[in-house]
Amino acid sequence: METMLVRLKSFDPRRGCVLRRFTYAGIKFHEERGWYRVDKPVADYVRVVRQTPGDEVSQLAFDVCTEEEAKALDTREESEAKVRKAAADDVRLSPARGDMTTADLAKAPTRSARKA
Repeated sequence: METMLVRLKSFDPRRGCVLRRFTYAGIKFHEERGWYRVDKPVADYVRVVRQTPGDEVSQLAFDVCTEEEAKALDTREESEAKVRKAAADDVRLSPARGDMTTADLAKAPTRSARKA
């Protein structure tokens, strides 16, 4: 029997992901638990479930993947989470540009002088 991995998308109201749990066919999906292995008919059903019921323009509620796709998605998300540099990383020098004062603003050309 063919199985798929499914998970509720992470809760993020700014992006329209507002579901934290969903129940179908006796399976209670919780977004904090992560991936669930389900039969293909269940995966086919949750593939079209929306964040807001009855709203065809709201985001899809589930990620539905094969095992390889799920591993690749987890790897990509993990690498995106590590964007911030640590102190042990090779951090290049960010040179300062100097202080700007109001006297410097008086020397800068005005907008009308630039057009002429």
